[in-house]
Amino acid sequence: MPPRHRIPAGHDTLDQILFSQGFGARRECEGLILSGRVCINGAVVDDPDSEWPTEGLRFTVEGQEWIYHAKALIVLNKPTGYECSLKPGAWPGVHNLLPLPLRRRGLQPVGRLDQDTTGLLLMTDDGPLLHKLTSPKHHVPKIYEATTKHPITQAQCDKLLAGVVLDDDPKPVKAEGAEIAGEHLLRLTLTEGKYHQVKRMVAAVSNRVEALHRSQIGELTIPADLAPGQWRWIDDPAVVLPKRG
Repeated sequence: MPPRHRIPAGHDTLDQILFSQGFGARRECEGLILSGRVCINGAVVDDPDSEWPTEGLRFTVEGQEWIYHAKALIVLNKPTGYECSLKPGAWPGVHNLLPLPLRRRGLQPVGRLDQDTTGLLLMTDDGPLLHKLTSPKHHVPKIYEATTKHPITQAQCDKLLAGVVLDDDPKPVKAEGAEIAGEHLLRLTLTEGKYHQVKRMVAAVSNRVEALHRSQIGELTIPADLAPGQWRWIDDPAVVLPKRG
């Protein structure tokens, strides 16, 4: 019996590559390849068993350009009217803004935004990274711009920095940063992710959030050319994590 062929490290068969990237079940991926709908370097590749180096591999499937990512991490500029839920209710889910392969991979939002909240939303299928970005003990800062009903005062900022008590927890919740960015605009930095936290903290200092936008997570801000509803790959998770001194 001939020895079993070993795929070189860092390589995989084309059908497995497509399967891992969310282009369907193995049979579906084989069908896409055999029917000549997959191209690499501008040439049709119709052998499902052909082996390719996966790192940085660029290919097209039915004209859709794709870059191989063993684990997906993307940034989405979330518009209003979308829920950060795998089973949305009254509003469509943010997954509807993603291409089908990413939806099939089951990306999870890194912290949820309400349907009426806009801005930076990370999504990933990397479980350990998701935990690191959402766990309070890792202190990943998130910056929000809150438009308020009443003018922001320094006294309100001071209270937010000192800590306010929310109705479901007797332990005071502190903001890492709170500054006046405009008469009705509060810039708030948090390292936790409690339910409706920004709205409830602002309410605790006798004000009200009229509109909310998340502008930054860790070291990452929304790219200037990323319009609401658009997404982009993040190749290096380190840009999200806070820098250590």
